[in-house]
Amino acid sequence: MVDRVVDDPYLWLEDLDGSDVARWVAERNAETLGALGGDRRLRDEIREVLDSKERVPIPSWRGDGLYYNFWTDADHPRGLWRRTTAEQFRLEEPEWEVLLDLDALNRAEGENWTWGGVTVLRPSYDRGLICLSRGGADAVVVREFDLARRVFLEDGFTLPEAKSRVSWIDADHLYVATDFGPGSLTSSGYPRVVKRWRRGTPPAAAELIFEGHADDVSVSAWHDTTPGYERDFISRHLDFYRSEEYLRLPSGELVRIDIPADADYGLHRDWMLIQLRTPWLGHPAGALLAIDFVRFLAGDRNPALLFRPDGRTSLSSFTWTRHHLILETMTDVRSHVEILTPDEPEWRRRPLPDTGEFDNTGIADSDPDRDDSYLVSSEGFLKPATLSLATVGGPTTVLKREPAFFDTDGMTVRQFFATSADGTRVPYFVIGGDAEGPTLLEGYGGFEIPRTPGYSGVFGRAWLARGGTHVVANIRGGGEYGPAWHRAALRENRPRAFEDFAAVATDLVARGLTTPDRLGALGGSNGGLLMGAMLTRYPELFGAIVAMVPILDMRRYTHLLAGKSWIAEYGDPDDPADWEFLSAYSPYENVRPGRTYPPILLLTSTRDDRVHPAHARKMAARLREHGHRVHYYENVEGGHGAAADNEQQAALWALTFGFLRRTLH
Repeated sequence: MVDRVVDDPYLWLEDLDGSDVARWVAERNAETLGALGGDRRLRDEIREVLDSKERVPIPSWRGDGLYYNFWTDADHPRGLWRRTTAEQFRLEEPEWEVLLDLDALNRAEGENWTWGGVTVLRPSYDRGLICLSRGGADAVVVREFDLARRVFLEDGFTLPEAKSRVSWIDADHLYVATDFGPGSLTSSGYPRVVKRWRRGTPPAAAELIFEGHADDVSVSAWHDTTPGYERDFISRHLDFYRSEEYLRLPSGELVRIDIPADADYGLHRDWMLIQLRTPWLGHPAGALLAIDFVRFLAGDRNPALLFRPDGRTSLSSFTWTRHHLILETMTDVRSHVEILTPDEPEWRRRPLPDTGEFDNTGIADSDPDRDDSYLVSSEGFLKPATLSLATVGGPTTVLKREPAFFDTDGMTVRQFFATSADGTRVPYFVIGGDAEGPTLLEGYGGFEIPRTPGYSGVFGRAWLARGGTHVVANIRGGGEYGPAWHRAALRENRPRAFEDFAAVATDLVARGLTTPDRLGALGGSNGGLLMGAMLTRYPELFGAIVAMVPILDMRRYTHLLAGKSWIAEYGDPDDPADWEFLSAYSPYENVRPGRTYPPILLLTSTRDDRVHPAHARKMAARLREHGHRVHYYENVEGGHGAAADNEQQAALWALTFGFLRRTLH
């Protein structure tokens, strides 16, 4: 095979911080802002939604009975980490204890920190390992925080910027997987080694407990703090979907947890749950199994079957309370919730009432070390979010309701099914009124991630309330129908996802809901790859396309940042057999002169350390080279989310919707 890399005239755009690249980006940004202008009113309306103090503050429970929340608004653009009591949270305006003010921290340190999450020490709940990201990148700095005094500990656990994974063992010991220097990272850029780090010693002196191979995706370790069930575990992630799982004994010996490499598992006290991606022990892919963990280690291979999928139903997720298991399932992308109680040989089960035909109901959190309470969230495309507190066998109390951010009078939600090229029925939702405005079709179709109904005040105000129609396609590659739906578009079968999306676009026109010149398409990340394929393979179906933080250069993607970790999804372009099918659809490779493409807007971030901004840069350059209509905008901050705060997010959405309205007239 001839290496196409040497023939790539835009390889120089892979340089993140070079002066020539910075100049090129600045020129493209100026051109785009000049051509599309700035709809100040639209941006302000979007910002009002994002900054609204009436949004539901989704809390998390950490075992101490308090409600923790990370919050951003106009006064706190980078956010507050805060907590309150259960009694206060029920009030319309709770009194919050602010643990960390990121805006104040940035002013004090001259940084641009964004929130990367926190791991709190149990059972004392007095220390936390806070992850701080510069500009929204995946790489974070880890710093130990005293929750009682609300300060970072100068002599506490601290790690420099890296894609680290940390877990408390006890107050003086951590499991740490991070960049320990040369040879400590995988070829995907994630940690290859795990160490046990003792307080007061440098990270370099930490005890090595496990190391993977350079071609693995990553390794990690964690400690289960459940009283009476304290255990330690190690994961070696072979690729995006396969891993080796180990129980680490006090002696340091590793005991392999002998489940399929592509299965997901979870432990709760005596029980191990196993979610299958491929058949095992006579059970189908997509099934959920339960078995006593100690008996399993002793050789028992007779698990209870808790969920069996069918052609229309799949398992979304599962959540434990102290004594019960809550299952979330989907039937034709409609959610259902069921409560199971461990019993042998059959587990007892009872369904929760469905909240609405197209509403999406899920478990926001539970606290299985404490009790059988759980938080329930429910929302729909036209229904603002509701957060409720429930207890298994007890009442359900509404805690918070999100306000309506746009008028839904005359709007409906409908579900249709398109027929793809191979005869597969592909569901999609149509949201909006009867106005003959433009239509925006969204899709993702990858990594077993489903697109489910959800309320968006941004889409509502910026699109629906202005007469637009919003369509969400549930194409293959996603998780709407479980592992088989995902597997149908893996590797050489990726074009099935493209065909599904094209089938939905065609079906919309056939039903008289839109016309090609008034139909726009939008997708981000893997959905950006979908947009690139729509541009180069089905340009006649669309009047405009928006690709956010997209993957577009399938020849070089494994050599850019975290790209090598996605080989299980897409294939390996350095393998001639894989490159044969990748080259057939790689958007960057398939831009052609003389073809008519719809206008495209490419959005990315300099600080995206997951999907390299070069994907969008090079695509824009190649489209420009051949005289095609392309707008390009690169935000300096934002990471893979493309925006680091609400101001940036509002500006990007205003640019997006402004482009679509200007183009789909």
